[in-house]
Amino acid sequence: MNRYPLFLLLLCLSCSSQPAEPVVPLTATATQGMVSSAHPLATEAGVEILRAGGNAFDAAVAVAAALNVVEPMMSGAGGYGTILVYDAAGLRTRFLNASAHIPRNTDSDAFRAPTPGFKENRRGAKAVSTPGNVRAWQAMSKEYGLLPWEDLFQPAIRLASQGFELREREARFIERAFEDFPAHAQAFYGQQGEPLKAGEHLVQQDLGRTLETIATEGADAFHGGAIGQAIDQAMRDAQGFLSLQDLESSRAEWWEPIRIRYREYEVYTASPPSTAFPSLIRLGLMSRFPVDPQGSAGAVHLHRFAEATKHAFWCRLAYAGDPDVNPPPLQRLLSEEYWQQMAQSIDPEEARPFKYPAAQVEPASEEEAARHTTHFVVADAQGNIVSATQTLGNSFGSRIMAEGTGVWLNNSLAYCTFEPKGNPMDAHAGRRKLSGDCPTIIFRQGRPWVALGTPGGHTIGQTVPQMVMNLIDYRMDLGQALSAPRISFIEPDLIAVEDGVSRQVRQEMQKRGHKLRTGTRLGNAHALLIEYDGQGRPVRFAGAADPRGGGLAKGH
Repeated sequence: MNRYPLFLLLLCLSCSSQPAEPVVPLTATATQGMVSSAHPLATEAGVEILRAGGNAFDAAVAVAAALNVVEPMMSGAGGYGTILVYDAAGLRTRFLNASAHIPRNTDSDAFRAPTPGFKENRRGAKAVSTPGNVRAWQAMSKEYGLLPWEDLFQPAIRLASQGFELREREARFIERAFEDFPAHAQAFYGQQGEPLKAGEHLVQQDLGRTLETIATEGADAFHGGAIGQAIDQAMRDAQGFLSLQDLESSRAEWWEPIRIRYREYEVYTASPPSTAFPSLIRLGLMSRFPVDPQGSAGAVHLHRFAEATKHAFWCRLAYAGDPDVNPPPLQRLLSEEYWQQMAQSIDPEEARPFKYPAAQVEPASEEEAARHTTHFVVADAQGNIVSATQTLGNSFGSRIMAEGTGVWLNNSLAYCTFEPKGNPMDAHAGRRKLSGDCPTIIFRQGRPWVALGTPGGHTIGQTVPQMVMNLIDYRMDLGQALSAPRISFIEPDLIAVEDGVSRQVRQEMQKRGHKLRTGTRLGNAHALLIEYDGQGRPVRFAGAADPRGGGLAKGH
């Protein structure tokens, strides 16, 4: 039986967003701070908080809450994520894990044969994992914020309660999912039984009230109280595993990040329980090669990266795990000796077939559904930085909304790996949920220089190192680094190639044995850059939004 039907591949490749209209400027500059996110109204929310005297951590909460409103299919209070921050006063980079724990009553057998409906279970109520975003927002605010918690939600509350005009992009997502919505969600996502269209206003009164409650009562109001009880009841009604006990016991966790030296730069990203480490393995392998004079879209560079990215993908499958149970061997995987050994095994003229780790008997289930996610970056005049990736899993997550809350619940457990049973990325009850997000901060001469990240499922950890190499190896400016064409390995044997890669280069890659699929769009990245004066004080900010999406970079 063919384990890789075409529709699965098409779903995976659809993870990138279509461009919105009208096209907005891709880059911005400022002197007091910068915000870049996937929706202009969310970016404006962050800038509003910066102008009101808030710092990057305050603005990040405002952006995240606003994205819940204006990009409801991508992220929100019912979702999870990965946040990398830089504290300028403490000169410290930290990872804030917003992916929480798998519900303690989870039965992973529900997601694999021979359980009846096991594939459907990966998309619905049983796939809902413990939301972690609201706890993480509050942890960031308490640790570093300046403004009152309640103030940070006012832009999002206005957008939810007063409504906003739908763009074509959001209207398409609503139209595709509308039939799956519960009746109480169809009531405001549609009119007279039809989904709202571009140009019409989406008003989310229930979500506005939920955000008001969170603003006045804190994260405990979501993880208990009336909101938590409504979520618990919805899960009982739908026979999901998530319970009120899971919500109440959930806590955001601070971790030390991981880093490598790439050329003359330091690259930081999230540590386990994130599975961002393959991004650094890819960079490490590429650091063993000279820069290709033909550029980042040249055949030599793309062949090397395709082979390096396949090996890093293998490492993720072989070694990802909860650091308290089976930590990845990062000391070896992120060592120069290992990179040199693996780089020497890359044939400069021939692509080698991908082979699964011995224990792997099916493709990682993240490819069974398109990952719909968002990324944003924020910096302030003091040099504080937030680089955050947040998601619901699929578009509108599990398509379950507890009545009266306006909050979509994630389907995080869809992205576990269910075969063989008990493997490190299975849905282990009570363990941390592993996440493949890859928020990144690059340091130059000891100071944070660029913060970036992207959505895109398994393409995330491949897109990020390509942008890093664009900036460092090929001396691109921020907008060019995000706009340049990308490739991505799609298991088991395809390389997705964007149209910007020339026909000649594609032909050269095919001669080396790569099986290509062209015409895809990979990611929807956001990035910012900081310049400093002679005393190390930030004096200029640049921001960029990926032209593949409809976001906005704007400074203060």
